[in-house]
Amino acid sequence: MRIANQILLSVALMAFAFDASAQEQAQTEHAHHPAASKAADKDEMAAQSKKPQQEAADAHAHHHDHVAASPMQTQVDEPITADDHVPPDPAQHPMAPMTDAEMTRAMEMDDTAKLFMFKLDTFERAKSSDAYSTAWNAQAWYGGDFDKLLLRSEGEREHGITDARVEAFWNHAFASFWDWQLGARHDFGSGPSRDWAAFGVQGLAPYWFEIEATAYLGDGGRTALGLRAEYELLLTQRLILQPEFEVNFYGREDRARGIASGLNDAELGLRLRYEVRREFAPYIGVVWKHRREAGDVFPTGVDRAGTERQIVAGLRLWF
Repeated sequence: MRIANQILLSVALMAFAFDASAQEQAQTEHAHHPAASKAADKDEMAAQSKKPQQEAADAHAHHHDHVAASPMQTQVDEPITADDHVPPDPAQHPMAPMTDAEMTRAMEMDDTAKLFMFKLDTFERAKSSDAYSTAWNAQAWYGGDFDKLLLRSEGEREHGITDARVEAFWNHAFASFWDWQLGARHDFGSGPSRDWAAFGVQGLAPYWFEIEATAYLGDGGRTALGLRAEYELLLTQRLILQPEFEVNFYGREDRARGIASGLNDAELGLRLRYEVRREFAPYIGVVWKHRREAGDVFPTGVDRAGTERQIVAGLRLWF
């Protein structure tokens, strides 16, 4: 036991002596070469300081390579589809410089340009319970956006009796979608003709109702008022349902032309048209009419007073 302890003690003393000898040798070498040691330390510190910069540069280079490669990758991996924007080819014949007058004419932006339009709103044949009739409603105008000459005509022929009128107005725009009208009206057909001074307004009301209201003053103190409203309901781009309502009031009776005082007539129509072209549209429909007519202008046995229903077919066109 004592011999084993002596052996262990001897081994420990030898290890301690070897470690001390190694440290003494290292200090001796450091004392003999101080410049080399300092250079090594300096190189180690410089390497450590450059390490973050090198890592940042490597990361930036990797990002640059990724960005540069991404268009090629998109072209290869993600082909262009119909939804992608493809810029058009450059113009082969660039537009030459234009003057203000040429630009206005090309873009149709001249508010003072004079235009013309004719519209045959209804031209129809109607069948009631006891008779056939023909009716029309047309207008034409010439002028600009603010002032124009407006002509209107409407009438009906039934039982050999014609009741028609023609009107001429100076039409002036006083607000967006609204015009006031000043002119004259001439009644013709069966019975004596009548002339009236006329003043009215016409325009597009909210919810796209077209409104027309006209007051008349005739000779002998005769007065009249006409009101009309219509609406277009687009069932498709070509199939259009058009309700229309019209009433006429007169201040006093005119027996020579079969006109009653107060509410003389009212009409409610429902027409369905198909626009073969915007300018050309045949239609069919149904019309309810109410009349309070007076006088003996109609043939014996003909009584148009009362309410009747008519089936109509006609044509609408404009140019």
